[in-house]
Amino acid sequence: MSAPVPMPKRFLAELLGTFWLVFGGCGSAVLAAVFPYGQGDTNPLGLGFVGVALAFGLTLLTMAYAIGHVSGCHINPAVSFGLWASGRFPSSALLPYVVAQVLGGILAGGLLYGIASGRKGFELIGSNPLATNGFGAHSPGGYGFWAALIIEVLLTFFFLLVILGSTHRDAIKDFAGVPIGLSLVLIHLISIPVTNTSVNPARSTGVALWVGGEAIGQLWLFWLAPIVGALLAGWVQRHLLEAGEH
Repeated sequence: MSAPVPMPKRFLAELLGTFWLVFGGCGSAVLAAVFPYGQGDTNPLGLGFVGVALAFGLTLLTMAYAIGHVSGCHINPAVSFGLWASGRFPSSALLPYVVAQVLGGILAGGLLYGIASGRKGFELIGSNPLATNGFGAHSPGGYGFWAALIIEVLLTFFFLLVILGSTHRDAIKDFAGVPIGLSLVLIHLISIPVTNTSVNPARSTGVALWVGGEAIGQLWLFWLAPIVGALLAGWVQRHLLEAGEH
């Protein structure tokens, strides 16, 4: 049996992994979702919603194999909370993981802002500048508070069920990154119009802090809802789906 990975290495892995998730996912939305810029709805070369959804899934898939053996590749506070609720993650590691994830997200958001600012005419305007999350006026499709709350709880719940099932000791762990990455693609395909898709407090925080204003004012929902969904999934997995083990 291999020796446990020291916390500093796990901390760095979570920071780098979350950086990649936010930079790759939000970067695709900010830099490549619409192209050429300022061309209205023509969008002949832009990635669109499907491309952004794929970008988020690919960042998670690639990091699962890059750092999964180091830290487990949570790269999301909700995932850490869900694994903790399922009994698979120690309380002592929860805070270091969350701090690393948030720092990685903030660093990625800052670098993305710096790159995006290099284009003449770029401004932090519109309903979701820098790919922030929101509801009401800050929902891409104009969805209200309750719709945002419900979908973020629900999608994080199922995201964690996929993660917990795919990484179960009886599952084929070598392929766990595939269903997990694909589930994040599906989640974005469903919910980009509603909240611009969070299911990850570090992803939301990483860009909201650089935008300020209402992006920070609504940030609490994108901490509360994903963590609630993750805790519910962890409880369900531990007490209802682990047949004959408790």
